[in-house]
Amino acid sequence: MKKKVIIFSAPSGAGKSTIVRHLLTRFNCLEFSVSATSRAPRGQEQHGKDYYFFSTEEFETKISNGEFVEYEEVYKGSYYGTLKSEVERIWAKGNIIIFDIDVKGGVNLKKLYGENALAVFIQPPSVEELRNRLVGRGTDSPEAIERRVAKAEEELTYADKFDVVLVNDNLEEALVRAEQMVADFQAK
Repeated sequence: MKKKVIIFSAPSGAGKSTIVRHLLTRFNCLEFSVSATSRAPRGQEQHGKDYYFFSTEEFETKISNGEFVEYEEVYKGSYYGTLKSEVERIWAKGNIIIFDIDVKGGVNLKKLYGENALAVFIQPPSVEELRNRLVGRGTDSPEAIERRVAKAEEELTYADKFDVVLVNDNLEEALVRAEQMVADFQAK
């Protein structure tokens, strides 16, 4: 079986995690790649389920040891990355890896896996709607939200580096379109 990956990237608040969670309930062949991060858990996030949480020092040691497929310093001192061990664990089961990953990480994974990757950019209907979604989550301070919105404006310029841009202006329609994309890619 071909070692395939499906990459979902988006600015924070665009809906990628909601779409990925939905797809995981619809396709038995998909398995979520748990990313590593050096940031603290938010809300009810759990180590090993939502992320592998490491201190900045632990993360930097793993970088030095070559333990990542890709990683980014998304914000100063805040790393995110994909552990090689996570990729190998999922492929060993014969599953397709599904990534919920930041935009630069998504671009890096697409470059790495090429034709064996489907890279989907989830685009919010507008920056203002993105801000409203972030405020509605209630997990970030107003300053953190403004940082995320500023970052989102930059990340939107990366959309053309992905195979498909999926505008999430209506969640139900976006879920149906995402299901079709995955089904088509799985069939290849």
